[in-house]
Amino acid sequence: MTDKQIVPRSHDETENDTGVVVKEVVRAKKPPLYSVILLNDDYTPMEFVVSILERHFNKDHAAATDIMLKVHNEGRAICGIYTYEIAETKVTLVTEEARQSGHPLQCVLERA
Repeated sequence: MTDKQIVPRSHDETENDTGVVVKEVVRAKKPPLYSVILLNDDYTPMEFVVSILERHFNKDHAAATDIMLKVHNEGRAICGIYTYEIAETKVTLVTEEARQSGHPLQCVLERA
């Protein structure tokens, strides 16, 4: 986003120059955010899900247990909200670890 502002003339500008000095102000746009969501399945152990939440999403044991129970009872739960690149990396890491451990746990991202 670019805004234009009228600013006072500085002393270093020539005295003979007339007109208005316009300064462009560039404002950074906030990046869109994405929710990382765990989906329930009938095979992944609850302890594994808690472990994933603690390690990949920096949740303490109580918060990880609460999210795991929400996944179990409601079918899905948000683990965190991040920029696209971070969310995508978390989805990939969780999915790879689940597969390496023999679990079908699914982790997806959605626009927040």
